[in-house]
Amino acid sequence: MNYRSIVFREFTHESFQRIERYRQEESECIASEQLEQQTICKDDHDKHRCMIKSSKNETKEPKRMPNKELAVGETLPRVLQHRFPSELIGEPVEEIDSYYLDVLYSLVDVNEQFDRLVLNPLYIHNFDLSTKSLFDDTSSISDQVLDRIYKKVLPRIHQHINKLTVEPHSIEHILLNVNFYPQLFSLSFVNFEEEILYQYLTGDSILQRRLIEQITHLSISIRNKIKPIVFEIFSNVFILILSLCKRLINLNFCQLFPDQMWSFNIFALPSTSCMSLTLTQLKINVNTFDACLYLLDGRLDNLSILIINILKISCKLSNIDNMKKLYKLKYFSLISFDDTLYYDDEIIPLLRRMINLEELILSLSVIRIDLNYIDGTHLYEEIQSYMPQLNKLIFSINTTVIKKNINIVFPSNKDIQHSFIEREYQQVGFYADSTVIEGEGRCHVYSLPYQFETFLHLNNSFQGGIFNKVRCLTMTDERSFEHELFKIISQDFPFLEKLTICNEKPQKNKQHSSTLITFSHLTFLDLKPAHMNYAKQFLLEQNTRLPRLLTLNIRYKTLTKVTNNFTNNATRLNCSKLKYLHVNKFYDLPSNIHQYFPSLLLKYHFC
Repeated sequence: MNYRSIVFREFTHESFQRIERYRQEESECIASEQLEQQTICKDDHDKHRCMIKSSKNETKEPKRMPNKELAVGETLPRVLQHRFPSELIGEPVEEIDSYYLDVLYSLVDVNEQFDRLVLNPLYIHNFDLSTKSLFDDTSSISDQVLDRIYKKVLPRIHQHINKLTVEPHSIEHILLNVNFYPQLFSLSFVNFEEEILYQYLTGDSILQRRLIEQITHLSISIRNKIKPIVFEIFSNVFILILSLCKRLINLNFCQLFPDQMWSFNIFALPSTSCMSLTLTQLKINVNTFDACLYLLDGRLDNLSILIINILKISCKLSNIDNMKKLYKLKYFSLISFDDTLYYDDEIIPLLRRMINLEELILSLSVIRIDLNYIDGTHLYEEIQSYMPQLNKLIFSINTTVIKKNINIVFPSNKDIQHSFIEREYQQVGFYADSTVIEGEGRCHVYSLPYQFETFLHLNNSFQGGIFNKVRCLTMTDERSFEHELFKIISQDFPFLEKLTICNEKPQKNKQHSSTLITFSHLTFLDLKPAHMNYAKQFLLEQNTRLPRLLTLNIRYKTLTKVTNNFTNNATRLNCSKLKYLHVNKFYDLPSNIHQYFPSLLLKYHFC
């Protein structure tokens, strides 16, 4: 069943004009009805009856209205957009203040029509009490709003709720009522610190009862914070969930965020018998490759779908078996953004155990020494030939070849294309260095259409394409990036939100093309590992426009030079909305910095 969530939209000036017209028409309609009522009161008896009726109406409690006047940028739920009225339609918004939930629930009891819409069972199967913000993942709802939801809303809708999302501030108001949610089967904990979540799991009998008796789908996202996660507690949470949830089928344990890769060690897992007889689908972040092997050693005996994000794939430290066949596994997704030297020794043997696999997803960055690029021939002979049931392969594999002792002849782009055609692969994209640059060669092969949100190590060999799903891009090369390449990037990655430039080579063409580049959705720009030329490329408004830039990582020396000690008007426009600044300066920034960055909220420091 396709459940629909309550989500939010942003009002525009045009939508407010339509709303005002709607209100005006409504007022005129009410005035017309009152006039009609007065005209039918022809005699004294009728007048007396009308006065009584009017008096009764005046004694009624006035209908509630939203607490504050709506303004451009404020929001109401999609439930109202699509159903009532059409003039509430606006633009999507990424950062939402928790106030706007108050707008939604202040509509309850305004009138019957609003109640039918806001409390419509068709729209409340999935009840999400977290509010999104761009950097905090979630923000809390006020106590006043939560109290109103608990007293006025939930008693009328709780029996329809199948999926519920709570954050720390709302869990006690919303979840811990033994008489609510008879149809609840899916639960999401968002933005919890591991210690707080562990306390609830061990100390609240109502929550424990729900997990034991009701929950088949569970999602947990641990809060992104500066202090390191206590891995022991984190692991204990995972173990406790598996022991409590007797009906658990699907577990998402700390989903992957582009800017948040918290993971944990699983060595605390008991090594005895199977830990869960019901779990068939698991999505999880782990620190090491050993943790992946532990999850596949029989502890989760009925696992058929494993989606795993590994922080770093290195040589396994344990003696765990990496040879036993995994007969029940049908779907496997492995993502690791950090470069690994252990693709051939660790990843390949693991994949060959999955003899009944039907779908395989790989996103890897591989370093090979004195071995050639990973191409279509390699994928078929080393992986796919061991999986006779495989019917879908989605991949994005970067190969960095380091030449030490062997004179390797790198294949050309034409050779790489032929390797995929020969094995009858469908649409594939690729680009490769045909010559060695400082002892290294790079190649990137990927299935099309590109399915991942992250694109790593793009360099000057890039062939172009359409990458609508990509939100995070890293550009790496030993050759300079020129203005024209950035123009191509802005067109080929139209929804790019995060960009990192790793290039110490100065640009050759300092006189940029007159063509202005715009990154319409870019909110995060990392120039730490980049030459000063790239700060000029992106921050000078005559070169590039960044209308949504919120976070900038940059060396302090570079920042002061390109902004001329925070006086350069040519960089003001792209910095006008900046909220988060990461610089390598350990003492206070200049007192006038807020004049140059008027929207700045936080100043972070890095080494």
